[in-house]
Amino acid sequence: MKKIGILTSGGDCQSLNAAMRGVAKALYEKEAEIEIYGILDGYKGLIYGNRKKMKPSDFSGILTIGGTILGTSRQPFKQMQVPDEQGLDKVKAMKNHYRKWKLDCLVILGGNGTHKTANLLKQEGLNVVTLPKTIDNDIWGTDMTFGFHSALDIATHAIDCIHTTAASHSRIFIVEVMGHKTGWLTLHAGIAGGADVILLPELPYDIHKVADALKQRTENGKHFSILAVAEGAISKEDAALTRSEYKKKKPRNTYPSIAYEIADQLAAETGQEVRITIPGHTQRGGSPNAYDRVLASRLGSFAAQLILEEHYGFMVALREGKLVALPLEEVSGKLKTVPPEHEMIAQAKEIGICFGN
Repeated sequence: MKKIGILTSGGDCQSLNAAMRGVAKALYEKEAEIEIYGILDGYKGLIYGNRKKMKPSDFSGILTIGGTILGTSRQPFKQMQVPDEQGLDKVKAMKNHYRKWKLDCLVILGGNGTHKTANLLKQEGLNVVTLPKTIDNDIWGTDMTFGFHSALDIATHAIDCIHTTAASHSRIFIVEVMGHKTGWLTLHAGIAGGADVILLPELPYDIHKVADALKQRTENGKHFSILAVAEGAISKEDAALTRSEYKKKKPRNTYPSIAYEIADQLAAETGQEVRITIPGHTQRGGSPNAYDRVLASRLGSFAAQLILEEHYGFMVALREGKLVALPLEEVSGKLKTVPPEHEMIAQAKEIGICFGN
C-alpha cells in the first residue's frame, strides 16, 4: 500500500486542480493499492497536521475548476526555519507529520518559494515530487508552467477591452499586469494585446523615452496609446540604487503601485489624459484554458509515474515539448527572468513597440 500526500502552496492559479487530478487518476489507474491524502492549506497543513483522506470521486469534475480544492497559503521560505509564535519548529513538525502519517511520497504543486521548501524537505530525508505552477512562468528549468497561459488570456483580454475606450477618449491607458520580479506575462500580453509600450522588471525604463514614444505616436496621427506595465517595472534611476537605498525610498512612495507613478509622469510630459487599469487577481482566477488543462494533465501523469518508480527528489519540467525530471537542487533558488536580448523583445521592437530603454 502506497500512501501519497499532496498539497498546493503559494498563490493560486488555474489548473492546480487539473494537475492534482492528473496525478491521482494516473495513480489510481496504475496502482490498486494506493491512498491519497490531501494536505490542507499548503505547507501550513503539513506543519499543523491538517489533512483529509481523498477518494477517487474527489478528483472527478475538477478539470475545469480554478483555484485549489485543498486550499493554499503562503509560507515564506525565509520563515520556514524560524519557530512560530508558540515556538514550534516548523521543519521538524513537517517531518513528524510526514512520518506519523506513514507517507511514501509528498507531491507538491507550487512556484519558486514552494520549491525552495520542497528541496529543504528532500534534504531532510522526505520523498518529494513537485510540479511547476505559477502565472509568472518564472520557474527555472521548465519552458512552461501551468497557469501562465490562462493568466495570459485574461491579461490580453484586459488590454483588448481597453482599446475601444482608449480610442474613444483619445487617452493614454496603462494596464498593470502581474509580475513583481519577471516580465514574461507582461511581455506576452503586451504583444498579444497590441500594446504600444511594454515595461518589464528586467529592462529598467527611461520615462523620457517612453514619453517621447507617445509624443511621436501623436505626431503620427495616433490619438491614443496603451502601455502594458509589469507591477515590478522599475525606472533606471531606481535600478541604479542599492537594495538598501531602494528600500529606504520605497516606503516614502505615495503611489499605490508603479502604474500610478508612471501615469503622473506621463501626464506631465505629454499633456494627455492618462488612465490606469489593474486586472489584479482576476489574472489568477477562473477556469483554466485548454493549453493549461493539457499541460497540467501531462505533468500530473508524469509525476505519478515517478512516484510508482520511486524516483523521488525531482520536479517535472517541460523541455522542448517533452517532459523530463529535474533534480530539485538544480531548480531551487533560481529564477527564470526575461533576458534583455530575448528574441521576442527584438521582434517586438521591430514592429514599433517601445520598451523605454
